[in-house]
Amino acid sequence: MNYFRRFRDAAGSVVLLVLPFFFLSANLKDPAETNVFDQTLLQISGPLQYVATEAATAVSGVVEDYVYLVDVQRDNDRLRLRNDRLEEENRLLRIQSAENERLRDLLQLRQRLGTETISAEVVAKDISPFFRVMRIRLDRGARDRVRAGMPVVSSQGLVGQIRRTAGRHSDVLLTVDQESAIDVIVQRTGARGMLRGTGETNRYLARMQYLQRDDEVEVGDEVYTSGLGRRFPAAILIGRITRVEREEFGLYQQVEVTPSVDFSALEEVLVLTAGSREQARRARTGEDEEP
Repeated sequence: MNYFRRFRDAAGSVVLLVLPFFFLSANLKDPAETNVFDQTLLQISGPLQYVATEAATAVSGVVEDYVYLVDVQRDNDRLRLRNDRLEEENRLLRIQSAENERLRDLLQLRQRLGTETISAEVVAKDISPFFRVMRIRLDRGARDRVRAGMPVVSSQGLVGQIRRTAGRHSDVLLTVDQESAIDVIVQRTGARGMLRGTGETNRYLARMQYLQRDDEVEVGDEVYTSGLGRRFPAAILIGRITRVEREEFGLYQQVEVTPSVDFSALEEVLVLTAGSREQARRARTGEDEEP
């Protein structure tokens, strides 16, 4: 039995070795020189060659697709990293551009005010439950010659005044705080009144008091500091009138003003350490304020 098995295995090996030779020989012969045996082999090998070719093509396609996908994945990873880096650089450039624009606006504001100022950064904010800024803290204080009552401005307009100082920091009383009171003027008509903050936690708002009933004001009018009292220099924008209500009776009309300053986005400000040059001149000469 073992002899027969060995013989069978040997014979099978010989056939497997010799058969491809015959197939190759039949395929390489000139068709005019083939015999019956060669033609039989060609008929048998034709389908086998077709199947083998299709299988090889399929396997080759799969391998090529895999290699292509690997290369594509590698390229995608490289492009993704590059895109992330470029987006980060672009974000930093936008931040720097916005900061440069704010600082340029502050510099122009300082030149326009014509007064001594100290630049300061907002380092802390008290936020209401409705995400409204109720108080801000600056990185300048008594050691920097900042005193209570000094006006605080930004490129958007009047922020408020220094409430108190402590070392290297100071707190600002905002124009919308209920303790804030500022003498103001409506630019378009010259109407004057006292602007008081409402202190509301869900919106930024101030009301213009003691505005005569016959004073001409309308929604959209800009409100500026009047300069009376010499605490605030004149002509600093505070906000715009957003509501006017004239009751049937009474001496005054009710006017609401929305501040021009976006307290939520406030980052840099100027602290006015002295009045305007014109006010300083008047203080030295004893000249009265214009009515």
